[in-house]
Amino acid sequence: MRKEANAAPWNTGRATLCGAGIGAVAAAFKLLAPWSAPHSLLEMSEELAGAALAFALLCGLAAALRNFLARRLIWPEGR
Repeated sequence: MRKEANAAPWNTGRATLCGAGIGAVAAAFKLLAPWSAPHSLLEMSEELAGAALAFALLCGLAAALRNFLARRLIWPEGR
């Protein structure tokens, strides 16, 4: 049987922080791959920062969208 969904809002700050970590790890794997050409320290830092920022925004916006939809559509005030 299906359980009742948790109505608690997601923490957007935590989602953003986790997204930044995931992005940094993904960029590190890409940059440090053995088949990859050597990169300068500046290129590596730009790639890490860009991926961390992109994933942080993606995860933060996903959490905010989930909170909005849950508040407006799934669990209205009359509950």
